[in-house]
Amino acid sequence: GAPDATPDTPDLPDWVHRGPGNPGRTFTDDQLFRNCAYLDGGKGDIHDHHDLAVMFDGYLLLAWAPEWGKGGLTFYDISDPCAPVTVSSTESAELRETHTIGFSNQDGVWAVTGALADNMTGGVAIWDVSDTRAPRFAARVDVPGFHYPDGYAGVVFWAFWQGRYIYLGAGDNGLVIVDAAVPSAPKIVRQLFFQPFLRVHQVQAIGNLLFVTQSGSPRMVVMDISDPLDPQPIPGGDFDVRDRDGNVTNKYASNVSGGHAFFAAQPTNAGGVIIYDLRDPMRPTFVGDYKSPGGAGAYVFVQEPFLLAGDSTFGTVLDMTDPANLIKVGTLDLVGDLDFVTPVGNVAILSVDDAAEPDRGSAVAPWRREPDRRPPRVTFSVPQDGATGLPIGSRIGLTFSEAIDVMSAWRSGAVRLREKEDGEKDGVSVDAIINAQDTILSVSPRQPLKPLTRYTVEIPAGVIEDWSGNAVAEPFSMTFETAAP
Repeated sequence: GAPDATPDTPDLPDWVHRGPGNPGRTFTDDQLFRNCAYLDGGKGDIHDHHDLAVMFDGYLLLAWAPEWGKGGLTFYDISDPCAPVTVSSTESAELRETHTIGFSNQDGVWAVTGALADNMTGGVAIWDVSDTRAPRFAARVDVPGFHYPDGYAGVVFWAFWQGRYIYLGAGDNGLVIVDAAVPSAPKIVRQLFFQPFLRVHQVQAIGNLLFVTQSGSPRMVVMDISDPLDPQPIPGGDFDVRDRDGNVTNKYASNVSGGHAFFAAQPTNAGGVIIYDLRDPMRPTFVGDYKSPGGAGAYVFVQEPFLLAGDSTFGTVLDMTDPANLIKVGTLDLVGDLDFVTPVGNVAILSVDDAAEPDRGSAVAPWRREPDRRPPRVTFSVPQDGATGLPIGSRIGLTFSEAIDVMSAWRSGAVRLREKEDGEKDGVSVDAIINAQDTILSVSPRQPLKPLTRYTVEIPAGVIEDWSGNAVAEPFSMTFETAAP
């Protein structure tokens, strides 16, 4: 495998994709916001309950499974997005409805999804995806208290992989932390419950911060995970989401990126989006909102300057050039419970997890005329540049303006963590684990950092790419210092 974090000159041949990626296609105005192709998981995909789609190894990866399990992973060649070609389809009784997919290259190439063995046992599954033409189920972690058919109280709703740990939103079973230092033999090391009670659904880790939400509730909790096994609430970071009129508003899910939280809102008889500024997690601040009458709220994805939101009954594309004044660009439709509207360049992958038409659980829909040629850029970091007094167990989190290609982040020199003093040219490289999940890049040192030491994180131009193959154009650098022992 490729080295993790290294000061070497970028070596682009590392991790060459097997698939052709998404080179992009130009569309006409009358093709926009119309479904041009449908995706089927294969012979075992009889229920057409589809979940998240992501790009991996140059292919589109779609997870499909009903809530009660027995699903699969299907890879597609989308070099022509309106004529997708199935590359592989792997069925598994272990796979259940999954809302996110995290990747790791610790001693192999791995992905984490939801898992269920029977109605009373389940949690998350880890897959060996080193060969996208033959992904292999590798391990399962069963969460204490797991039970189905309640899809919100008793199951694992979300998984986020950061370094050696995977954080799980396990509903009434709380926040569960899995040690995946050996991905083929993961084990639970902590299970925590909130006071006052919080049904834990979505979790996203950015550096030393963990963002936790409950579906169907207005509440978000921001936690300090500088000790990754001992999350602690941040003063002021436990708050209820409100709209522009100050009304407490439920949300279904959220996406934290660019120092902001994008909530899939559930106001009365409507869906939509609410944006909060979380750059100071102790002082969450309302920024803007958009109400979608007839919607119900589901998941939100970022491809700046746009937001794409699944609203259960339809999908919405919003222009957030001015986040205080969100403007609707267009509406996307697919029969069924349309929860996922995932941007992949200038097309969106629409997926419904219930009530789909036969063999139409997912669709491809153009939403912009021209292919995506905008390079990704770093939009936020935890810690922020110049921070001091960081614990020696800290991890670093960066968010980008859009989803990034995890394999490009595994190339030599793509991410550089160095022990480096002012004026020093190179410094000492720090060995770190690199993860990417949607727009979030995680840099996790394999060993504790040195106390009272200055470190630099660098992202050079030309290496890390978005899902359309556009590379970072402007180099990024930030520094921080650790605390006394």
